Amino acid sequence: MERKNEILDLSFQFALEIIKYCEVLENQRRYVIAQQLLKAGTSIGANVREAQRPHSRNDFVAKLVIAAKEADETEYWLLLCDQSDNYPSAKQLLDKIVPIKKLLSRIISSSKRNGR
Repeated sequence: MERKNEILDLSFQFALEIIKYCEVLENQRRYVIAQQLLKAGTSIGANVREAQRPHSRNDFVAKLVIAAKEADETEYWLLLCDQSDNYPSAKQLLDKIVPIKKLLSRIISSSKRNGR
């Protein structure tokens, strides 16, 4: 029986929602923001997934640190969208990035402290 991996699941579902939101942005001809957000928002899960087969504990932590940085960047683009006139609301996605960032932070801290 496979163990549930909360950060892997959350980041994957978040990436799917980012794709949908970016499609809306592209339909509104907001190409530059859509591309930036798409890259950062989907990179979170890609780095989390890559961290699942680390060469070492340091490699594991490094991949998750990259995921955390991508989550910060994603939050920035979402805040810009949410606070810009004539952009679709990003509130729901902003609400979903918070637990991802918190979980990444906990995993990184725990891994640094205890080993993997």
